[in-house]
Amino acid sequence: MFTFIFVVALLSSVAVRLWLNRRQIACVRANRDKVPDQFCEKVTLTEHQRAADYTVANMHLGMVALFIESLLLIMLTLIGGLNWLDQFLQNYLGQGLLYGLGLIASVGLISSLVDLPLTIYRQFYVEEKFGFNRMSVRLFISDLLRNFLLGIVIGIPIILAVLWLMNSAGTHWWLWTWFLWVAFSLLMMVVAPTIIMPLYNRFTPLTDETLRARIEALLARCGFTSKGVFVMDGSKRSSHGNAYFTGFGSAKRIVFFDTLIEKLTA
Repeated sequence: MFTFIFVVALLSSVAVRLWLNRRQIACVRANRDKVPDQFCEKVTLTEHQRAADYTVANMHLGMVALFIESLLLIMLTLIGGLNWLDQFLQNYLGQGLLYGLGLIASVGLISSLVDLPLTIYRQFYVEEKFGFNRMSVRLFISDLLRNFLLGIVIGIPIILAVLWLMNSAGTHWWLWTWFLWVAFSLLMMVVAPTIIMPLYNRFTPLTDETLRARIEALLARCGFTSKGVFVMDGSKRSSHGNAYFTGFGSAKRIVFFDTLIEKLTA
């Protein structure tokens, strides 16, 4: 009975998401050849069509990713992939924390490997085709290695802590795990902007004094305190422009991509 409910829920979710994507693609294509009146003086038809084609390409890729993710889930559950991993790891690790860590890490590694070809295709074909990619193969591999090492340094301790709580904290293990996860999330909001993100990008203080003054005036009106306004070298990976604020407490900071500073006026 549970298997039937699982299959129906999975197929229904996939079908609805594919249906919504197809509707969105049809809408984008139907409006591809005319710039909306509100933007016709600022956006050319060529730019508008390029944006529409980029959206459609990404949505098609997303549909492929959804199909592959669903197939992997079926292979791990209904076809017995998790059961095979369970038996294999028990033969080598027995029961205990190392076995639990090995099972979770194995599933995570398999998911990452399955997703890797789509990530490569997205970065070096779709982004390249539309002129957004600036990432080299060397930097791509370097990012993968950094992600892997951070996953080990950060992921292993938190997984072991959760597994220990599941075995030692009785029936309320889930509550203690929730407290642990909240504490970990708050810690990451402090650590990520100042320690982790600089491993990937260079952050320099915003040097445009006029722009900085306007931003600080806006922050003052909003009552938002920040430890600084920075510019990130996002251009070494992509020509997309973006900005964000991140952090928690005294670690809050505002970050602009250098591509955004280059492309837009104040």
